[in-house]
Amino acid sequence: MSEARSGRVVEQLRERELTALLVTDLVDLRWLTGFSGTNGAALIGADERLFLTDFRYTEQAADQVEGFEIVRAGRDLLGELAARLPAGHAGFDDERLTVKEHARLVEKAGDSVELVPAGGLLRELREVKDAAELERIAAAAELATAAFERVVAQGLAGRTERAVALELEHQMRLAGAEDPSFPSIVAAGPHGALPHAEPRDVEIPAGVLVTIDWGARLDGYCSDCTRTLASGPVGQRERGVYELVLSAQEAALAAVEPDAACASVDGVAREIIAAAGYGDRFGHGLGHGVGLEVHEGPRLAKGAAGTLAVDSVVTVEPGVYLPGELGVRIEDLAVVAEDGPRVLTGFTKALTEV
Repeated sequence: MSEARSGRVVEQLRERELTALLVTDLVDLRWLTGFSGTNGAALIGADERLFLTDFRYTEQAADQVEGFEIVRAGRDLLGELAARLPAGHAGFDDERLTVKEHARLVEKAGDSVELVPAGGLLRELREVKDAAELERIAAAAELATAAFERVVAQGLAGRTERAVALELEHQMRLAGAEDPSFPSIVAAGPHGALPHAEPRDVEIPAGVLVTIDWGARLDGYCSDCTRTLASGPVGQRERGVYELVLSAQEAALAAVEPDAACASVDGVAREIIAAAGYGDRFGHGLGHGVGLEVHEGPRLAKGAAGTLAVDSVVTVEPGVYLPGELGVRIEDLAVVAEDGPRVLTGFTKALTEV
């Protein structure tokens, strides 16, 4: 796996006429080498495979990192890596490297090395998942769905938003998750009109819509799902908004296919919601990629560049948010496939009373 990913990186280096690439972002580093520690860096080129870490992680690196020469470095990890750069054009992560770190690179690299911005190179490669990654994301989604089913089976009315969120995260950890992909959202009634609402120590009343957004991290990979439930019978207003969002979500999900323009997929849901008079109440993008990070490329949004590739994993999550009244968001996690999207999130999307 590491060799295959290294090969993809070297191909990109040739296309960009780079001699080597410095890998300093820990998520990129994990994707490339398998290392899950908190201090490491790598150098990769056509004939270079170096992995540097400090004494705390040398044994861990020996267990996790394959295909790279492991070097025990001192405190100045970046400086030691820069000093080993071969002559030529070396790419660095200009999107995440600090000004101070860049200055250190320049100081240590020497006159024979030209540092070239190459931020996003690995993140672009990470958008297309290999078979092992797809298996891990699917397993994370399955775990998260099972935990959700256990929690909502206990009902919602009378429990606080915070209690539901904590129980959901507890159940995911009990099932083997490393941690939640992100802090879980539980938002009832008017609180659901906040797309990123924080759970409160407030009891969920009966007869309101409750939006729950959650995910699990398993073996480093994330899942992401949102369902809006009812804590008892709700009115026609709530049901109407719910059915609108569901129709927009299912139409956009059907548009997730290879070579589809990311902005166009977003537009499918946006046009349906706008036609119903709620265009200004769907203010966020339709979705995003998921992998080692819960938010990564590609983006499904107005003005988003690019197209979808086979084996990318994206969320499809339109919403309608009515301040002071309610909010509805429905989200699936799907793999882009030749024969249509493969949905990884399993809980029903029919409006469910619990």
